[in-house]
Amino acid sequence: MSTKAIVITVLLLILLGAGAYFAMRGPEANPNDYNPPVTNGNNGGNEEPEPVQNSMIRIDSPLPGAIVSSPLAITGEARGNWYFEATFPVKILDANGKVLGQHYAEAQGEWMTTEFVPFTSSLTFSTPTTETGTLVIEKSNPSGLPENAGEVRVPIRFSGSSATQTRTINLYFYDQNKDKDASGNIKCSADGLVAIERTIPRTNTPIQDAVRELLKGPTASERSSVPGTEFPLSGVTLSSASLSNGVLTLAFNDPQNSTSGGSCRIAILDAQIEATARQFGGVTSVRYSPSDIFQP
Repeated sequence: MSTKAIVITVLLLILLGAGAYFAMRGPEANPNDYNPPVTNGNNGGNEEPEPVQNSMIRIDSPLPGAIVSSPLAITGEARGNWYFEATFPVKILDANGKVLGQHYAEAQGEWMTTEFVPFTSSLTFSTPTTETGTLVIEKSNPSGLPENAGEVRVPIRFSGSSATQTRTINLYFYDQNKDKDASGNIKCSADGLVAIERTIPRTNTPIQDAVRELLKGPTASERSSVPGTEFPLSGVTLSSASLSNGVLTLAFNDPQNSTSGGSCRIAILDAQIEATARQFGGVTSVRYSPSDIFQP
């Protein structure tokens, strides 16, 4: 074979190899073109914030707005294109952009693929001086070229007495002495509701937080001002809440059937839950799941 033929053969092999490589990798989406997280209870019919994600990576934890502390556990999944040698960088910034800590996430499976591969990381960071910060998930970029770079950002809040924001809510308990007709009979109505203020950590799920506080019942000092309140109910817990078109659906666990009883009792329990939930904008009515809970 002549020298010219050998050169042509080598060039053809190189071109074929390059074509196979790019075909295997497939097209890459812009890593920064991610879907904005849902953090408002009226968005998407779900009070819970949604994970930050795009076509290349999904961050399952922490969720946007989560209160975090060191070390921070980070989990999710990313396409193999996001990794290099089974890792990619992660870092945490305070509200001023100061780097508080940086580490890397590791693939939990074979990363030489274009499919999604789970990852985990444990990120230790220094004590923040701001209330909020940002978790930055970077695409591995061994080339250093800007066109190969990418990142997603997750807004977070820091735990700690000086960093955690709070909100004041009303819990509506029941005073039977305020719910009587002219003859002294209990009316089983919302007339007996008493608003008790309570300060709780500020999160992205205020409705669930408030209902869970209600389920705890009044404190010892509050108990005397709300005679007739039956909360807490033995074994009853709130598992989730969703809001769609003004209708709030609260899902409860009640393994001991503590939410059953006569119509008067159920009406009073329901009034307390509904009033506590409706203090938040967008809630016009409340439903329960399963449908036979809080029924006479």
